[in-house]
Amino acid sequence: MYILPSMFTAGNIAAGYYAITQSLQGSVREPHHFDYAALAIGFAIPFDALDGRIARMTNTTSEFGKELDSLADVITFGVAPSILAFSWGVHMLPVTIDPLLREKLIQFGGFLCFCFLLCGASRLARFNISHDPVPKNPGRPGRKYFVGMPIPAAAGVVAAVVHAFLGRPVFNQWIAMVWLALVGLLGFLMVSTWRFWSGKEINLSSRHPFQLIILIGLVIYLLVFFSRIVLPAMALIYMFSGIGARIAYSRQRHRKTAHAETLDSSSTSSTGTPA
Repeated sequence: MYILPSMFTAGNIAAGYYAITQSLQGSVREPHHFDYAALAIGFAIPFDALDGRIARMTNTTSEFGKELDSLADVITFGVAPSILAFSWGVHMLPVTIDPLLREKLIQFGGFLCFCFLLCGASRLARFNISHDPVPKNPGRPGRKYFVGMPIPAAAGVVAAVVHAFLGRPVFNQWIAMVWLALVGLLGFLMVSTWRFWSGKEINLSSRHPFQLIILIGLVIYLLVFFSRIVLPAMALIYMFSGIGARIAYSRQRHRKTAHAETLDSSSTSSTGTPA
């Protein structure tokens, strides 16, 4: 039984390794390699979600399994998407554009993709040493949240966008700039202390989970037949949910602070003595 969750972790590593090899083979003439790399990263996400749950269900959790899972995540959701983001997003820019601009974009793209990898590894290290972390903007008491965007979700955004283009690499410098901005934003969100929904309160062992089964079946159908639309939509909605939660919390805190200052000033003026 101890081997079972490690097998899922091994599948996670295999998908990451396959994604790296496909990213290195991709080109303008053979864009399907980039698409295969993106799909491999997407398939690795269920493996990553299942290995921990299986270990808890079978009571086979171990320190070895936790460390192996973290190393697998660095490979599959750190190294693989960073190489894919660089190879697909900037390295294949056409030589017809300004040579100096192309060179600078490639250099800056390599740096940003490395920052994505570094932020992902830092996010995993922080997760491993944190005990009951609380986000800066706490949400509902009954819901569980991640502190910072999980690295599989960030890798999923990269993979979903590449899959939406069927692996056809970026051909325009302006699109490349937008792409690099998105990669940089994902790196920042991973090391932030903003809240992202974890979904851990979903109970698959309830007595009559008919509604949940129907919903899962509908999601699988949409993923199979409309993956180019559904996957980017799901990934971006999840990303912007954390950003939106942070903005809403900041506005709420600002309103409370302004209201408290107003009450304090009115109380001071009412108790003051006239000259």
